[in-house]
Formats: sequence, C-alpha cells, structure tokens
Amino acid sequence: MEEDKTDPICGMKGHIKAHGHYFCSQHCVEKYEKEHKIKSCPSCASNKKMPWYKERLYIVILITLVLIIISYLVPALNKLSEAFIDYFKLIWWAILLGLVIGGIIDHFVPREYISKFLANNKKTSIFYAVAFGFLMSACSHGILAIAIQLYKKGASVPSVIAFLLASPWANLPITILLFGFFGVKALFLVGSAIIIAIITGFVYMLLNKRGLIETNLHTITISDEFSIRKDFKKRFKNHKFSVEDIKGVAKGSWSLAKMVVWWILIGMILASFARAFIPSHIFMSYLGPTLLGLIITLAFATIIEVCSEGSSVLAFELFKQTGAFGNSFTFLMAGVATDYTEIGLIWSNIGKKSALWLPAITVPQILILGYLFNIFL
Repeated sequence: MEEDKTDPICGMKGHIKAHGHYFCSQHCVEKYEKEHKIKSCPSCASNKKMPWYKERLYIVILITLVLIIISYLVPALNKLSEAFIDYFKLIWWAILLGLVIGGIIDHFVPREYISKFLANNKKTSIFYAVAFGFLMSACSHGILAIAIQLYKKGASVPSVIAFLLASPWANLPITILLFGFFGVKALFLVGSAIIIAIITGFVYMLLNKRGLIETNLHTITISDEFSIRKDFKKRFKNHKFSVEDIKGVAKGSWSLAKMVVWWILIGMILASFARAFIPSHIFMSYLGPTLLGLIITLAFATIIEVCSEGSSVLAFELFKQTGAFGNSFTFLMAGVATDYTEIGLIWSNIGKKSALWLPAITVPQILILGYLFNIFL
C-alpha cells in the first residue's frame, strides 16, 4: 500500500519526512511543530533546506526566463515575449497583493476554525464551508488535499463538497487575481462559484438524508458553546503585534508563492503560446459563444491538468480571443467539477456515490450559467 505523503498542514504532497508525516516545505514543518508544541531540531534532516535548483518555483522561473529571452532575440518568436510581458503588466499587482493577503491569513487565521464548524449536517455548515473556502490560500490541487483531510477530521460530506467547489475560485488571493484579469466581471465568476458551491452543498445534504451518498464515519461532536467571534476577540485582545508578526506574514507569503507562482507562470506561458501562435479563427470556430463551444470548452477543462492560478490565465486568453465570457466561466468551474484527479480522490477517500454525484449536480449548473453569460455579458 502506498504511503500517505499528504502534508498535514497545507494538504499538498509532501517530500520532507518529519514527526511521522511528510511536509511540502520547511514552513509547514515549523507550523506543525508550533501547533503541536514540538521542539524544533536544527540538526535533523527535516530542518535542512532543499537546494534551490530542486525547488519547482526556481526551475519554472529559469525555464520561463530562457523561453522569454529566446523569443525576444528571435524575430519569428517575438510575439511570445510580447504576450508574456503584457500578461505580467496586467497581473503583477494582483499576484503580489494576493500573496500578502495569503500570508496574513496563514499567520493569523487558526486552522481550528475550519475543522470546528464543518462536522455537523446543519444548513449553516454549508455557509461556513464556503466562508472558510474564501479564507484558504492554496491552489486547487492543494485545496483538494485539504478537503480530504477535513473529511478525515470529521467534516460532513456536504460541507467538504461545498468547501471544495468554493475554494479554488472564491478564495481571496484568486479573487484578486481574477479582478486583475476580468475587472468588475470577476464578480460574476466569484459569485457564481459561491452560488454553485452552496446549491451543490444543499443537494448533497438532501442526498445524505436519503442515504444516497456515503456518511462520514469520522464525524465528531461539536460544542455549541464555542464561538469564533468570541475566540477571535479574545485572541485579538491578548495579541501584541510585533516584528515577529511581519516575519510570520512574510514566511506565509513566501510559502504560498512557492506553492502557486510556478503554476501561474506555466499558465502565462501556455496562454502566451496560444495568443502568439494559434489563429483567432480557431478559437472562434471551436470555442466560441455557442452551445457547441461550451461543450468543447467543458471537455477541454476536464482533461487539462493546470492549477487554478494557471487556469485563470488560460481562461482570460479564451475570453480575449472569443469574447465568450460564459466559456471562460465554464473552463474555470468545470476544471474543478469534472477533473478526473478530483473525482478519483473523492471516490477513493469518501466513496464512489459522492464522486459520481459531483459532475452530475455541478455540470448542468455550470452549462446553464455559462450559456446565460454568453447571452447577457
């Protein structure tokens, strides 16, 4: 049986072995030690930094720089560097702001809040799941792993599904990134993601009552006396802001950067290639604002394996080429709702019924909203 290497802090796949777990970064090791009051061991293998040339972020940055320099120097490839620079000018501020906000959330928002309120089967748990999804700062692959971890800690299946659907496109850093691309229209993307997450969560609650999906055997009893508002006030009152907080936010931002920026760069490169070398009539013929275009976009989103940050760049390029806002929405949401990795992990960790219901419930909502967006936006 394959050993579980899921990072207990961020939910990503880990490679640093420490304290009986695998962690994706030294930052997550330190957070685990702090949460469990474990004394750090400077001489331990887990505390040795990975060589920079093995870090995915640095590798992708190096490859990106090489591609951009070559395309800049070779006249036939100039359009690639021009497109990439255009993207960079458009979203650098959104990436930076998103990383800072992500660092603040990472440093100041306790993970216990998320686990505490997702275990019951009340309607409010769906809204809590969406709200906590808004506070998460991880890419879609990381969100998937976190959702499975929440399930193992007792979160109800409807709450896990709502959290899973809301997090990639309604979380705060990605919301800022989407505004960098789409402007005010990003409100429709984020709002629709939240609506689909809530509706799907309620449908799963109905399925749960009728025994049509699996029941979480890990569910725990939650004390009604615990109040996030009171706990937050207490923490805020007793907390003394210092330089350590700035360092903590910076560490969280850098950890998030190593998790998502390389995906953004991949998305920017793919979108730049599409803009530079794929004729516009190809986009209009196959991915235009028609029902067939929506279905092809849905199929494309199902098979492509790009993290949410990278998908947002591709979705914007699709919008620029076709003007089909509904197709961009479908590409973003369907990537979460129909991704085979996601369905497979739900199948193996929660159950096959929960996995099969996900596309059955979400795809009609996505196509209807996508079609309406193409007509009215």
